[in-house]
Amino acid sequence: MITINDINKPTPITSSKAQLELFNRSSDVKGTIRSLESGRPVLITAFYSNGLTLLKELQTHLKRKFSGTSFKEQRAYRDAYRKLSKLILIEIADHKLVVKKAPSIGWLETFYPEASEFLLPFPKVQGLNSAWQWYQNGITVPVLRNKIHPYYGTYFPTRFDHLILFDNWLKRYEGPKKSAIDVGIGSGVLSFQMVKHGFQKVFGTDTNPNAIVGLKEFMGDTKLSRKVELDFGSLFGKWEKPSELIVFNPPWLPAAHNLDKNDEAIYYNETLFPKFFEAAKQRLSSDGKLVVIFSNLAQITKATTDHPIEKELASGGRFQLEKCLKRPVKVASDKTKRDQHWRASEEVELWVLRHL
Repeated sequence: MITINDINKPTPITSSKAQLELFNRSSDVKGTIRSLESGRPVLITAFYSNGLTLLKELQTHLKRKFSGTSFKEQRAYRDAYRKLSKLILIEIADHKLVVKKAPSIGWLETFYPEASEFLLPFPKVQGLNSAWQWYQNGITVPVLRNKIHPYYGTYFPTRFDHLILFDNWLKRYEGPKKSAIDVGIGSGVLSFQMVKHGFQKVFGTDTNPNAIVGLKEFMGDTKLSRKVELDFGSLFGKWEKPSELIVFNPPWLPAAHNLDKNDEAIYYNETLFPKFFEAAKQRLSSDGKLVVIFSNLAQITKATTDHPIEKELASGGRFQLEKCLKRPVKVASDKTKRDQHWRASEEVELWVLRHL
């Protein structure tokens, strides 16, 4: 059984502060960035805002080095930023940040109950802070009646076109609603949609323990907890019995590097889709529907020319296409800092397959 001790969380750093270069308002920013580029960690002192200042200066510095606007060039910039920013550290003592005017983050006590003093990368602390606000305040999702409260380290949607596409399909779905399987349940949105549309039981799996712990905590002993059953496992986990509906919202981009746990919700490796379709063949009832929610994002950003669902239909020998629904993606917000000109041609896709 998955517990709080099994979740993915930032690893505390216990190295001596005496070995670190200190950064505050009077520090030489350019010299500090040179230290980071040479691999030397830096400790934020005095005010929380000093960390924000250094990160902003680092971003400016890297944007000069990676000035291209293509998707691949932007990804190279993000990789460089991630590598250097994790060397910017901040101190925690008694579950609080040891700088002035810092946010209060409940995860620090939840995740590190026995750790009195340690360091964390500043971007990880930013992530913990944002996740705590989302968890506490909840997030409104247009296709659901109630807010979701995503747990730290769990994928949740920030755009909703694919959810609207799925909701519209569910409204027209006339098949049996005894059971469904949600592969990669994440924050539970697709499962909650299916429950809303009358499915009696939804079986959800995830390889991320945070998703399982978070959903168990969110559902508690409510009626929803009796309709959505969870399993920590890959693909279909322990669910062997055939179901009338299988739903899969996989990552939309192929991996260009080795994946860590945080990447698995964003990028797919070359074995994911073959393994999924092979297992789905055994678990879809004879007249069931297999729904895969996808996007043309990888094609329009030139990450790959291959489309894994089209490839399965062409050569898998397992499924046939019933229908493919598409919906243009809403233009990115004016507040978005990334150059996302390619979003104008992005479409989300809902593929409905059935047995050959």
